[in-house]
Amino acid sequence: MPQGGRKVPFSGKAKKQQIQAKKGRKRSEPERPAGAFGERSMRHVRSVHESEDGESDGSGIKVHKINQQPGKGKNLNRYAIHFQQETKEGIEAQKELARKQLVHIPENELEVERSLPFPAELDFPKRPPWDSSMSAADLETNEHEYFDGYLKNVQKKFPASELSYFEMNIETWRQLWRVLEMSDIVLFIVDIRFPIYLFPPSLYEFVIKTLKKDMILVLNKIDLAPAPLVLAWKHYFKNAYPELQVLTFTAYPGYNLRDPSDKEGGLQVRRRRGKMRMAAEGAEQLLNACENIVSGQVDLSSWHKKVAEELNTVYEDDNLIVGKTLETTEADTSYHDHKKFSDGILTIGCVGQPNVGKSSLMNAIMGKKVVSVSRTPGHTKYFQTIFLTPTVKLCDCPGLVFPSKVPKPLQVLMGSFPIAQLREPFSSIQFLAERLDLVKLLKLHHADNEDTWSAFDICDAWAKQRGFFTAKAARLDSYRSANHLLRMALDGKICLCLYPPNYTAEKEMWLSHSELDGIKKVQAKSTDEAGTYEEENYSTDDDESASRGQDSQSQDAGSESSGSEEISGSKNKFANLPEDECT
Repeated sequence: MPQGGRKVPFSGKAKKQQIQAKKGRKRSEPERPAGAFGERSMRHVRSVHESEDGESDGSGIKVHKINQQPGKGKNLNRYAIHFQQETKEGIEAQKELARKQLVHIPENELEVERSLPFPAELDFPKRPPWDSSMSAADLETNEHEYFDGYLKNVQKKFPASELSYFEMNIETWRQLWRVLEMSDIVLFIVDIRFPIYLFPPSLYEFVIKTLKKDMILVLNKIDLAPAPLVLAWKHYFKNAYPELQVLTFTAYPGYNLRDPSDKEGGLQVRRRRGKMRMAAEGAEQLLNACENIVSGQVDLSSWHKKVAEELNTVYEDDNLIVGKTLETTEADTSYHDHKKFSDGILTIGCVGQPNVGKSSLMNAIMGKKVVSVSRTPGHTKYFQTIFLTPTVKLCDCPGLVFPSKVPKPLQVLMGSFPIAQLREPFSSIQFLAERLDLVKLLKLHHADNEDTWSAFDICDAWAKQRGFFTAKAARLDSYRSANHLLRMALDGKICLCLYPPNYTAEKEMWLSHSELDGIKKVQAKSTDEAGTYEEENYSTDDDESASRGQDSQSQDAGSESSGSEEISGSKNKFANLPEDECT
């Protein structure tokens, strides 16, 4: 205070600058992790607490934090997703490509090779060697040094332009390490639409050969794909990975959906029934696989009883049953000394990349909602442990993105990168439009009445059809339109499925294969749908729509009248959607 105790004028602008300076100082001071660490350890902790503007971490890679949470809580953003920062030049180059005329890709080019996304020399980070003589501080320091070295090594081997987004937060990898260590069986879940891009062979080698544990691959969301394609992918993985057990699963079989036999063309909408039933057919497959692995060493009779009851129960009540959501507020990621079937309990670790349906799978196995789900990557922040029966324990690991060479636009369509955080969505629209006839599917009319289409043209046409305009200048809101289309693709309303090698040449064989009925049983589709898989696009309206508030409902207030154009036939498909679906 000045001499004499008199106050001096202090403007609002100066106050604002003072507050901003204070916030800046706080951002530059990372929170001290639990436990007493030396200065050397703290330097490594700082290397994984980068600022949002893409500052370089300890490995020299600029990173961008995803899903940052405001507040001052201890370690509040400890598990925020860390991805490599995009350059402005790269973003502009992608936008220019999206303005060029679309070149449609033939069906046989939807086939993908095993070596494309995961080259042999691209590994994932593993917990460094540990022994009981190491203190907690030494272990912490050792892990940070290893992880920084891993990132530097990856950067040397592969140019940034070749690598896809992958998780750069060591805290998330620590949770994977813990789940792999404590599990008797590793359950790896992939989305049937992009399975080869979601399954890292290096993890298979590590679990089978290093950890000497059993691994089960679950092809999830099979209600979104034709049954012959599901069967082709199942045999592909069986042949490529001999020691891997492959199962098919969907959290939303026909009996968990309303109007499952609606076969009208265009965008298909499948609304979930109010009552959450166990997906018993898929759960039975999982039970049988686990029985073969444990060979009587664990009593699974209670699980048998649970599945048998679900298979023989007829449900008529549509009231939603929601169980208690179980979350661990402080995850223990320290080293775990594993003992197989400890205390007569089978521990199943559920692992996978974001948005493959891990939490939904656990809910469908339980027969009620026990794990919170969302379509936003990073929603599950801590691994969660739930007892399916007294002798079977499920452990849900947060989804994390493995290092790969998956095209970045495809990562967006797979759900690995949050759509709300995209700085440039048009390249992903281009990737989708080159492989699906969006103009025909969405009944689009060119905004400039031309015959040629680009990704920007599709976004403009959809913005006009849906009534998406900017607030001030009332121009077509192409960015919002692109985000809306990407959310529809993520939900399965616009369904792109990739093929295993030689699928188009062998399609007739898969259409008449003896195991096709088993796939249809898990899908639980009605009999009148038989033989129509090739023409249909499937979609589910599931619990993962909880985050649909990301598209502002207030902004969509004027879209009702403009969104009434026909999608297929003489019927407006969007008329069947709830209001929150149309936003």
